[in-house]
Amino acid sequence: MQDAGSIQAVVCIPTFRRPAWLARTLSSVIAQKTDFPFAIVVVDNDAANPVGAACAGDLLGPAGLPYAVFTEGNQGNCHAINRAFAEAMQAFPKAEFLLMIDDDEMAMPGWLAAIVGTARRENADIVGGPVDREFEVPATTAVMQHPLFGSIEGQSREIDQIHGSGNCLIRRRVFEGLASPLFDVRFNFLGGGDMEFFTRCRRAGFRTWWCAEAMIHEFVAEERVTARFLMKRSIRTGSINYVIDRIHSGSALKPVAKNAVSLVLGLGRSLVLFGQTRRLLPASHPLLVSLGRTVASLGFLPKPYKG
Repeated sequence: MQDAGSIQAVVCIPTFRRPAWLARTLSSVIAQKTDFPFAIVVVDNDAANPVGAACAGDLLGPAGLPYAVFTEGNQGNCHAINRAFAEAMQAFPKAEFLLMIDDDEMAMPGWLAAIVGTARRENADIVGGPVDREFEVPATTAVMQHPLFGSIEGQSREIDQIHGSGNCLIRRRVFEGLASPLFDVRFNFLGGGDMEFFTRCRRAGFRTWWCAEAMIHEFVAEERVTARFLMKRSIRTGSINYVIDRIHSGSALKPVAKNAVSLVLGLGRSLVLFGQTRRLLPASHPLLVSLGRTVASLGFLPKPYKG
């Protein structure tokens, strides 16, 4: 096993009550082939019944890779992510590249080498990659066309920012240049802490790259392809956008004014999308996002990750 001081990259995996899916994620990371030493850090966010931690220990023990497994007693995805990155940086003090993959994802062959290679070659602070969805049940055309299942496309290039942490690399200097907590715990149960984090990184001047070759597969559970779930998710996306705008705006009035503009634009975009798809479900997304902004401004925030 490699000495902790020689590790150059650490893959962080927060997990919550999905041991079978976590096992698939871990197996895909263990199988990565690289010309640099890497480690794995798992944080189980269910301290009362840490089956994920037990699963991780069973798989990582015989794998021959440096690793660490922890349980985080404070429930909330931002708590788990912050713990994972903090423990990774402390346990592997020379690791320059901190990565994250979710426990409902699987890294494709070459993922780790490609995303670290892009960071090195371009001297990028942050690198993201594509997430290809695989549905547990057959998905309708309306679901497949839904904007929530869209992703950045095209060749590897510098971009403005990424929005999700499910397939990302963050250089150590980014963490050292930002105030704690790194992922804002106000987003623990709302979601969107990753989007706020990368917004803060952009505003701080960190450079982000897109690596088209760093592919991840996400497994979408049956309950996440229903019209009810997707419509609620669209509303939550708008709520997240409003909260981020409110945090980073110098005026309380600007986000509210943006809400009014968003409602008009959202209606127009929904009409355009309906013209393109001829389906109400994907077309409802822009208008529901705008509605979510308005609902959040009135103090009503969904908490899908509570409990």
